[in-house]
Amino acid sequence: MNIHEYQAKELLQKFGVATPRGKVASTPEEAEQIAREIGATEIVVKAQIHAGGRGKGTFTSGFKGGVQIVKTPAEAREVAAKMLGQTLVTHQTGPSGRVVNKVLVAEAASISREIYFAVLLDRATAAPLIVASTEGGVEIETVAENSPEKIMREGVDPLAGFQPFQGRKLAKQLKFESSQVKAAAQLFDGLYRTFVGLDCSMVEVNPLVVTTKGEVLALDAKFNFDDNALYRHPEVAAMRDTAEEDPREVEASKHGLNYIGLDGNIACLVNGAGLAMATMDIIKFYGGSPANFLDVGGGATEEQVTEAFKLLISDQNVQAILVNIFGGIMKCDVIAQGIINAAKTVKLSVPLVVRLEGTNVAAGKKLMAESGLSVIAADDLGDAAQKVVQAAKGRSS
Repeated sequence: MNIHEYQAKELLQKFGVATPRGKVASTPEEAEQIAREIGATEIVVKAQIHAGGRGKGTFTSGFKGGVQIVKTPAEAREVAAKMLGQTLVTHQTGPSGRVVNKVLVAEAASISREIYFAVLLDRATAAPLIVASTEGGVEIETVAENSPEKIMREGVDPLAGFQPFQGRKLAKQLKFESSQVKAAAQLFDGLYRTFVGLDCSMVEVNPLVVTTKGEVLALDAKFNFDDNALYRHPEVAAMRDTAEEDPREVEASKHGLNYIGLDGNIACLVNGAGLAMATMDIIKFYGGSPANFLDVGGGATEEQVTEAFKLLISDQNVQAILVNIFGGIMKCDVIAQGIINAAKTVKLSVPLVVRLEGTNVAAGKKLMAESGLSVIAADDLGDAAQKVVQAAKGRSS
């Protein structure tokens, strides 16, 4: 789950991380009022969408820049009016862009230096890892490619936690002045406590800035959360903005389905994430293009299978469907009955290729054969991929 920048700053403040003063606005009038309350000589108005590159983005209306510096509350209102309700296109949104429903109005920081700082989960060591660089304000991938020597890594013992000496060490490596080391170390500690306290998989601040006054502030923040731990943080779960997500993915989550929409024309329904990835790979190998990743899990019910089919055929690009089930906990005869009922319920209008293997496979294939449905049976994964690619080409030609 992702959250907006203004929400990220609210969470950081709870853990004592210094951020610029500001509030979120949903209307131009609110933006003007917040700017007046802040009373600074320079105010920044930032479009709130789940994507980076906002400052360099362009609105479909022609207005350029999702991050604007203004001098007066009246200007804040004017800029907010040009952003709210408009579609912002950045390099991360794709050409369709995202509609801006809120803007963050905050005190503009007079920046002296920009730094990159992130706490993330290192899967190789199964422990938190701090990644930092003096090249703030730049995508870390670009720094890694062009100047890898400028990236610092500091592992954290999950039992001992982030230690004061590590904060001081990082502050010196990141070239903070001696008068700034204490504030920097405190901010690093607050970011680590945020990471642990909210069960995050990543907390990224880019840029973390030093102002001309010597203040150390988290200027922009991005969070990723461990979805499996959200039940422990209802206040974070409540921050979910479904308007920023693919409607199909939102619908899938309501039924416990793991779904990610793609750009192809062959829909996939598979049990198990690894098998789903392999299925997409082999479709590509035989010249097809997957329309989605859909993992129904190891114990999907008939209702979930039906909802999965509804989801698949709602995609107008889909020309064929491949069901690839390896029966273990989920028995093949049970999933076959679910497929039959689901196909009849949703009135399937595209070719359906089914490959079943595992527990009760004979019974499952018998049910499919006697169902009266126009199902293309496959013997193995390679056979299934070839048949579904051919079926999709036949539909699109």
